[in-house]
Amino acid sequence: MLTTFFRPMAALMFASVAGCVLLALRSILLGHGRHLHLVWNLFLAWLPLFFALGLQWWSQFRSEKRGLGWWGLAAGWLLFFPNAPYILTDLAHLRSRTAPHYWTDLVLILVFALTGLVLGFVSLFVVQRLVARRFGWVAGWGLVGAATFLNGFGVYAGRFLRWNSWDVVFSPWSLLNEGVQWVASMPESPRGLMLPLLFAVLMFLAYVMLYGLTHMRFEEETPAFGRLELERAGGTGS
Repeated sequence: MLTTFFRPMAALMFASVAGCVLLALRSILLGHGRHLHLVWNLFLAWLPLFFALGLQWWSQFRSEKRGLGWWGLAAGWLLFFPNAPYILTDLAHLRSRTAPHYWTDLVLILVFALTGLVLGFVSLFVVQRLVARRFGWVAGWGLVGAATFLNGFGVYAGRFLRWNSWDVVFSPWSLLNEGVQWVASMPESPRGLMLPLLFAVLMFLAYVMLYGLTHMRFEEETPAFGRLELERAGGTGS
């Protein structure tokens, strides 16, 4: 497992450190700490990957027995998964294009957002592979569809309703009450349904594209002159 995830983990750690360094330089040069919340959001984006790797470890060393620890890791992954792509919505904090440092802030937020998005995709791939190995590839992609669908509602709830993942544990009744109100308001305010669905579609399409890119296979073709030399060598030897 360590060798499989070494390169993506190293790349994600490098991107995370680079983003934090850029943010620190911005704060030092401009003399204020605007966008420091990106560090906290990035930390939350790492959590679903840790939970997913925990599930991977459990399946390898605990004979896939679904004990309390397994269910805790699975619930943690599902609850914190929306935090990974949530950073994309931090683009809402950008000021007008005519404001100073607009383009600098845009690039900075995109660095954090891209890192968070890939963190989420890696965690999703880990869980998808675990499900596919146990129940088949159809179930694996079913998990992807269900996770991205729920993720769309999670991102919307975090940005517009200001919910946090831990509210499920610390404020479950308040969450339930607000959730009922949210569903009841959908007929009068379609945005409460359309935006989550759009977030879900965005996540699913982005994941499918990244999945396709990371599963490309290139056949090593021998150049024509190379094949000719091999044929000549074979003919001489005979």
